[in-house]
Amino acid sequence: MRGHRCWYRHRMMSFDAIVIGGGIAGVSIGYELSADRSVCLLEMEDQLAFHTTGRSVATFLESYGGRVVRLLTTGSRAFMEDPPDGFGRPLLTALALLWVAPHGEAQDLRDMATSVGEFVTMQTLTADEVDEVAPVFRPGWVALGLLEPGASEIDVASLHGGYAGGLQRRGGAVRTRAGAVAITRSDGRWTVTDRQGQSYEAPVLVNAAGAWCDQIAELAGVRPIGIQPLRRTVFTFAPPPGINSGRVPLVGDVGANFYFKKEGAHILCSPADETPSPPCDAKVEEIDVARAIDVINAATTFNVRSIRSSWAGLRNFVADRSPVAGFDDNAEGFFWFAGQGGYGIQIAPALAQIGASIVRTGEMPTALAARGLDIAMLGRARLDRLTATDVRQ
Repeated sequence: MRGHRCWYRHRMMSFDAIVIGGGIAGVSIGYELSADRSVCLLEMEDQLAFHTTGRSVATFLESYGGRVVRLLTTGSRAFMEDPPDGFGRPLLTALALLWVAPHGEAQDLRDMATSVGEFVTMQTLTADEVDEVAPVFRPGWVALGLLEPGASEIDVASLHGGYAGGLQRRGGAVRTRAGAVAITRSDGRWTVTDRQGQSYEAPVLVNAAGAWCDQIAELAGVRPIGIQPLRRTVFTFAPPPGINSGRVPLVGDVGANFYFKKEGAHILCSPADETPSPPCDAKVEEIDVARAIDVINAATTFNVRSIRSSWAGLRNFVADRSPVAGFDDNAEGFFWFAGQGGYGIQIAPALAQIGASIVRTGEMPTALAARGLDIAMLGRARLDRLTATDVRQ
């Protein structure tokens, strides 16, 4: 009877849980919670996934991110490979990942290989072997390569749409143009009023508002967690004659100066920039594109002269660059689901299962606990114990 738990009372709508945010974070935890309770998801824009999720260059990379992110990524593989009914198939399409290091940075790549060996089998490549996998680098630029053969592209639309559609099929309500303007707590329930004057109440309020998570917390009278949105630039260009885009894997340099991959007949590229930004509808800065072109042209034979299209998005981090998932210690019923950074799509299945389990039982799902994940890794309390040396820059 989940679909009948909601009722109107003086414009009030009551649920078991309210989720704020319609990106991948919000729809995934909303879907998981809706298996056994009524859920309402509120999105401030006219459509879901308008900001970060809708602009993501989403890939499934088990060598990407810090240890917590890698645990969440590997814990998401089974879902990605065999999603429930209602999700598009396949969610993953094979696209090998090649990390490269120029001369002077080869040891950094060796260190990476050591650190990720716990999670994924990587192949170390010589410069000549790199040229066989990605014949686009200038002679002498590459010193060493590291190949992740099991990397994949993610069908973001199918993953997000599967979660959003599944939430609704389970009786969940989805409201767009419903940005919160007031949030209060009384008698064990949160009340959220949106900009259209509609009010919603529930004992649990899930803050999955991406770059706006701290603003939602302040609106609710909850201490922020220090979300920092970072702008990232992406653009596409046509490869020069002689370079077949179909032969270009996903390539990233170990110094985080660029990445690129095939995009149909074109090449998609990013300078891997992280420019601090307020929460906003991110826009491309021409200087970021110009710098990226210089770096790409110095390393490759793409000889980029002009671009075909460009866009920017925000990646949202807390100080240690790991997600925050759990109830706030000082605000009853206020659940953080934030700080997924640039990993939110590839970790969505595992993190949503964890979030829903914590809401229900206060415990980590058994299968994910067996991987080495625990609640303390994700709770906000860890942020108060951080020192400068704990934070990965």
